[in-house]
This record gives sequence, structure tokens and C-alpha cells, in this order.
Amino acid sequence: MKRLIVFDLDGTLAESKSSLDPEMVALLHDLLGIVKVAVISGGDWPQFEKQLLSNLPHDKCLENLSLLPTCGTKFYKYDGVWKKIYSEDFAIDEKNRIIDSLKNVIEVMHFSNEKVWGEVIEDRGSQITFSALGQQAPIEEKKKWDPDFTKRKKMKSHLDELIPEFSVRLGGTTSVDITKPGIDKGYGIGKLRDNLGIEINEMIFIGDALFPGGNDYPAKEAGVLSIQVRDSNESKRVIEAIVACLDGMYDTKILEEVKQ
Repeated sequence: MKRLIVFDLDGTLAESKSSLDPEMVALLHDLLGIVKVAVISGGDWPQFEKQLLSNLPHDKCLENLSLLPTCGTKFYKYDGVWKKIYSEDFAIDEKNRIIDSLKNVIEVMHFSNEKVWGEVIEDRGSQITFSALGQQAPIEEKKKWDPDFTKRKKMKSHLDELIPEFSVRLGGTTSVDITKPGIDKGYGIGKLRDNLGIEINEMIFIGDALFPGGNDYPAKEAGVLSIQVRDSNESKRVIEAIVACLDGMYDTKILEEVKQ
């Protein structure tokens, strides 16, 4: 019996930097009414507020929701108001080393000539994020930039050599997330276990970047039963299947059938 359903945000519950659509809001609210839910994403707290919380009903169901921004480097729980449980922030010299390395790779790969919308390198306190076309880029442009992750895999390879003491993961549609070593979605899974008292084998993780190097992959490596989805529409079908199974024991075969 699974007691916690964990989701990625961008590409899983919503399109990159976009709000949950009405159908997803209704499905997620239904799920929150019957089981604990967590969301782990590379986005920072303001993005969670905009994409997720501003659309969900503010009722008692929020007590079943845990939020882990910046790939699990921060943890928030609801108790009438949202409270930060922890934040694994970088030291100033660590931030400078990461940002300098990113600028170096951007120049080597000739990304600096791209048209951008907003910040390309964002300091999120506990995570430094590269967004190739800027934080506010139109989703249509983002989808065209690196649909098969080829550019970012090459970028990750360079960064792994320049800053091997940090964790480099691919996430979102155009982004690369950098955190302290061992501080990733797998770390977030461990924090969920410790804070909620729910064992890893009692969880399901749902995300769109569960391949090696993807920022969802550490959750799979942590031992969570993981379901790869293509987009938010596929996530909706998975949520529907989970809700339908909750009267008895979770049937993972049904979830697999939904994906096919």
C-alpha cells in the first residue's frame, strides 16, 4: 500500500513555468483528499506559489501536501501557513565558482548569442539554475531549443569536469540545475521519509526526467517506485488511475497500462 505520491512540477504537473490547468487542479485536489502528496521541482518557492498554490483551493487538504523547491534543497509544510523546514544554501564562494563555470561553458558552447527572455543564470539560494533562453521565455521557444537534451547533456559533461564537487542535473525544458553534492531529489526523498515517517517503499514518484542525468533520476536511484511520463496530460491519466485504485491496494500494473 502506497502512502505518498511524489511529483515533479515542470513537464509533469504543468508545462514549463506555466500554471496548473483546471483539470489538473481538480485531479490533484481529489488526490490530496485521500493520500499524502509531495512536489519536488528545480523551481524556487515563488514558482511553486505561482504555478501550484495560487491555483489549488486553500482548504484542509493542503495539510496533506509537502513542497520541496530547488530539487529538494528546501522543504515546506502547511500548518495554517506555509513553513520552511530547512534550506541547504550555498556559501558565497561556492556560488561564485558555479556561476563562473556556467559563464565559461556558455561561452564555449556559443549560447551567449541566443535571444533570451529574462535571467539566464538564477541564484536560488540552495541551487544555481541555468535557463538557456531566460526565465520568462515562451514555452513554444523552449520546446524547440533542446527537445532531445543533446545540448544540455554536452553542457553537463563540461560542468562535471569544471565543478566535480557539485551535482549537475538536467531539468525542465531548457534548464540545468546545480546543487551541493548529494543534495538532489534523492535527498528530498530521504527528507520526506524522515519528516513524514513514510518509508521509501511506501512512495511512488512521477516525473518526466527519470533518465540518467535527468533531475528526476536521483529519486529513482533512492529506490522509489518511479513512473516516467511524457507530459502533464499523461500525468493526469496516472493520477486518475491512482485515485481509482485507492479503495484497495495500489495496482502498479494499472498504472503501467495507463502509460502505454
